[in-house]
Amino acid sequence: MARLRRGEGRGFRFVARDRTETYFPYEDLEAEAHRRAALLAQRGLRKGDRVALVIPEPHEFVLSFLGAVVAGVVPVPIFPRASFKNVDGYVDVLAHIIKTSGASLTLCMESNREIVDRVIPLGVEAPIGDVTVIFAEEPQGEYAPPSIAPEDLCFLQFTSGSTSKPKGVMVTHRNLVANACAFLGPNGLDRTDDDLGVSWLPLFHDMGLIGFVLGTLVCDIPVVILPTESFARSPMLWLETISAHRGTITYAPNFAYELLTKRVKARHLESLDLSSLRVAGCGAEPIRAKSLLGFAEKLAPAGFDPRAFLPSYGMAEATLAITFHPLGDEMVVDQVDPAAMQDAVARPAGDDVENPLSLVACGRPFPKHEVKIIDEAGNALGERRVGQVITRGPSVTSGYFENEEASADGFRDGWLYTGDLGYFAGEDLYICGRVKDLIIIRGANHHPQDIEWSVSDLAGVRRGNVFAFSVMNDGVEELIVAAEGNRADAERLRTEIAQTITREHGITPKSVLVLPVGTLPKTSSGKAQRRKTKLMFERGELAAHP
Repeated sequence: MARLRRGEGRGFRFVARDRTETYFPYEDLEAEAHRRAALLAQRGLRKGDRVALVIPEPHEFVLSFLGAVVAGVVPVPIFPRASFKNVDGYVDVLAHIIKTSGASLTLCMESNREIVDRVIPLGVEAPIGDVTVIFAEEPQGEYAPPSIAPEDLCFLQFTSGSTSKPKGVMVTHRNLVANACAFLGPNGLDRTDDDLGVSWLPLFHDMGLIGFVLGTLVCDIPVVILPTESFARSPMLWLETISAHRGTITYAPNFAYELLTKRVKARHLESLDLSSLRVAGCGAEPIRAKSLLGFAEKLAPAGFDPRAFLPSYGMAEATLAITFHPLGDEMVVDQVDPAAMQDAVARPAGDDVENPLSLVACGRPFPKHEVKIIDEAGNALGERRVGQVITRGPSVTSGYFENEEASADGFRDGWLYTGDLGYFAGEDLYICGRVKDLIIIRGANHHPQDIEWSVSDLAGVRRGNVFAFSVMNDGVEELIVAAEGNRADAERLRTEIAQTITREHGITPKSVLVLPVGTLPKTSSGKAQRRKTKLMFERGELAAHP
C-alpha cells in the first residue's frame, strides 16, 4: 500500500456538469472525511451500522463515503435515479437494498429527495436526510474515530441485479487493499508517481468506486472524476478531459469505446492528444474485438496507442478485478470454431471456417490468486475446454450480507463460483457467457452474446440492444431474439435477423421481435437483463412493432 504523497496535483478533481472543476487535495479529503465522521457519530451512528448513499453529486458521494468509513460506519452505495422512466421499479429496488442492508440512515440530496421518500410507504424505516443539510453543521467537541481492523466491513457493494434481486457483497478492508494492490501493482497497471486517472464511471458501481476512488487512495493515484450523466450527454468530454489533463489511466465498458468510434469526427481529432494514455482498460461487459480495434483506428491520429488497451475480467464478489491483460502487450484475439463451441470446446478456427467467433483474452490472475475452469461435476478442465470460471484468493469476499443461501451457493470451500463460462488458452482467460444464460438447442450450446453480436451491426438495429434467450415449448428449447429498432424497419429487420442467425449459427429463431427504443430492460450499470426480458416475453409484456 502506497503512502499518500502531498503536494501540487495530489488529490481528487471533480468536473461539474457545467464543466467547472473543484479540487480537493488529499489533506482536504482527509479533513472533511473526519469532519463528516464526527457528524455521523453525533447522529448516533456507531461502528458497524450501515448508511445508504443515494447521492447523485460525485464529490458529495465521495466525501460522505469516506466520512462513513472513518467513522467505522458501513456505506451502502445505491444508484441515484437519472430519469423518470420506470420509477416504480427503481423505488422497489431502492427499498429492497435499504431494507436488506439494515441501513440506519439514508443520505440523498434535494434533487432526488422526492423519489427517495417514496420508499417510506414500502416499509423502509431508516430516516432520510439531505447531505448538504446534515453535513453543513459543525461537530461539537472532540471526536476520536474507532479503530478499524482488516476484517471489518468496509462497505456493501450491491450487485447490479442482472440475474436476480441485488445482493449485498461484503467487502472488507483486507479485501479492498488486497485487490487494489493487485490490480494497481506490478502485475496490474504498475502505478507510477506520474499517473493520473480519468473516469466517468458510476461511483455506485465497483469499477468506478474501487477503480478510481478507493483503489487510487490505497495506492496514491490522483484522479479526475466526471459525472456519469455528462458522459451520457457528451461522450467527447471523456476524451477531451484525458487530453486536457494528460490522463494516463482510464477505463470503460465495451459500449463506450464503440460509441466514441461513431461520435468522433475529423474536427475533434485536431484538438485531441491521447498520447499520454498508457492504460485504456475495458471490462464490466463482454469485450468485442471489433469495437476496440475500431476505436484504435479512429483515434490513431490523436496519438492513441492500441497497446494501451487492457482487457480485463472481474466482479463485485471478488472485490473488483480477477484477471488483467499484460500491461503494454497487444490485445490478443482468439478465433474459434463456432461448431466446436457448441460442444464446449474452443477449437481454433481454420481457414475453412466461415464466420469464426472472435474472443478477446482477458488476461491472467494476479499473484496469490487462482482461477480454474470446471465442469458441472466440479472437475478441473484442460486447455480450451469451456466450463464455469471459479476463483479464490485474498480479494474474494466472504459472501452476501445476511443471505446464507446465496452465499452457500456462490462461495464454496474458499472458491467463488462466478457463474461465468470461460476457457484458458495458454495463460490467458477467455469469457464466453453465463452458465444460466446458455442456450441449448438440439443438444448444441449457443452463447447469447455470440448471437447478439452477429446481428447488432445490421442497419437499423440499435447497437447493444439485442437480447437472445430461449424458452421451453412442449419440452423443446426454442430461440427468441428481441432487438430495438424503428417501426419503419421492423419487417425488414425480422427477416434479416433470422437469416443472419441461421447463416452464422445454424439455428432458426422461433420468434424475432423488433421493439421500440428503450424497451429492453438493463441494470443500473447497463448490463443486459436477459432473464427479465424472458419473463416479460412469457407474460406477453413485450409490445413489438407490427
